[in-house]
Amino acid sequence: MNIHEFQAKKILAKYGVSIPKGKEAYSSSEAAAVALEIGGKKWVVKAQIHAGGRGKAGGVKIADSVEEVTKISNKLLGMQLITHQTGPEGKKVNKIFIEEGINIVSELYLGIVLDRSNEKYVMMGSTEGGTEIEVVAEKTPKKIFKVQIDPLIGMQAYQARQLVFKLGLSKAVSNKAVTFMLALAKTVEETDASLVEINPLVITDNNNVLALDAKMNFDDNALYRHKDIESLRDEDEEDPRELEAAKHDLNYISLDGNIGCMVNGAGLAMATMDIIKLEGGTPANFLDVGGGATKERVEQAFKIILSDEKVKAVLINIFGGIMRCDVIAEGVVSAAKNIEINIPLIVRLAGTNVEKGKDILNNSGLDIISADNLGDAAKKVVSSIREA
Repeated sequence: MNIHEFQAKKILAKYGVSIPKGKEAYSSSEAAAVALEIGGKKWVVKAQIHAGGRGKAGGVKIADSVEEVTKISNKLLGMQLITHQTGPEGKKVNKIFIEEGINIVSELYLGIVLDRSNEKYVMMGSTEGGTEIEVVAEKTPKKIFKVQIDPLIGMQAYQARQLVFKLGLSKAVSNKAVTFMLALAKTVEETDASLVEINPLVITDNNNVLALDAKMNFDDNALYRHKDIESLRDEDEEDPRELEAAKHDLNYISLDGNIGCMVNGAGLAMATMDIIKLEGGTPANFLDVGGGATKERVEQAFKIILSDEKVKAVLINIFGGIMRCDVIAEGVVSAAKNIEINIPLIVRLAGTNVEKGKDILNNSGLDIISADNLGDAAKKVVSSIREA
């Protein structure tokens, strides 16, 4: 689960991470009131959407007066902000974040991510603040410094000091930087965050260490332990199909392609998408109906796939182990009775009750293209789009 910057900063502040003064607003009048409440002579007005690259896209502006805060807020609120992470459709700005202006001496990068291969969190620091860490890793990997955090004892002060030394921070800010890093590590550990990214982490002219920006992602599987964090979910920022799928215990992720996929099992779903790409096609989604799916769940999965206007063909790939092929067939037929299908439908069934499943589909009256194996199915679904 993702949250907004202003929400992340409230969580960080709770654990002792230093942040600038700021507050969210939902109208230009609220924004002006927040600016007056914060005080000072300069403010930063930030669009709040679940995407990076807001600054480059015009979603972060500096204001030198309360009147300018109002003007910028009016412009940002309601706009469709397009960044490299939103896609060409962009995201609508429904809220903004007003923050005090900071006199910055230097910018750094600091982040914590879960390293699944080592089963540990890793804190990463770089002198290239304000730059995407992927770009730094590609062009100047030697500028990224890492420390691994032992899950049994947490991050230690000596590790933070090592990172401070590698980042070349002065004695005037080193102790504050160590405190910042330890607080950040504690935040991640106690909230089950899967990612926290401070970019940039800034050193101010009065030697303070502040999180100028903040991004936090959380492990969905751990949210039952953090109802306060779960309540921060902004459904306006999420794909409505993914939200609908979650209601029916379906694992669905929307993608940019035009071939809808319904598969049972995450590994088989990944293999299906890979072979579609290999044949020159592009998957429109990842959808795992699970091993114990019912007829009703399959029907809902089929409806969700077809609700995507980008989908020009559907590939159903089922290996019946725990999941029975006849259940999948019944769900597809039931959904087809309620939805007009005017795109190619390719089905590959194998395993438990496969013949029964094929009989249900063959006798359904649906225009179905049968496939013998996964490779055959991928070829047929890609060629069906090309022919259309």
